[in-house]
Amino acid sequence: MTKDEIYAELKRVLVSSFMLEEEDLVPEANLYTDLDFDSIDAIDLAAKIHSVTGRQMKPEQFKDVRTIEDAVNVIHKLLN
Repeated sequence: MTKDEIYAELKRVLVSSFMLEEEDLVPEANLYTDLDFDSIDAIDLAAKIHSVTGRQMKPEQFKDVRTIEDAVNVIHKLLN
């Protein structure tokens, strides 16, 4: 998957699973301060990423993710 494809899929997951508005899902949006994520939401997102990619994400891979762009980069690295 390209980063653009990952971004599109991540937005779809965030809208459908976390009831976020698509217009708020810009690459620089901070998951915690802009989108009101908490640690449980982060774990849920990692599980959703696993279901979409088929790859298990280790907690240390996701711990530094702060923005949507960070998440896209981590997923891209996981897939390549």
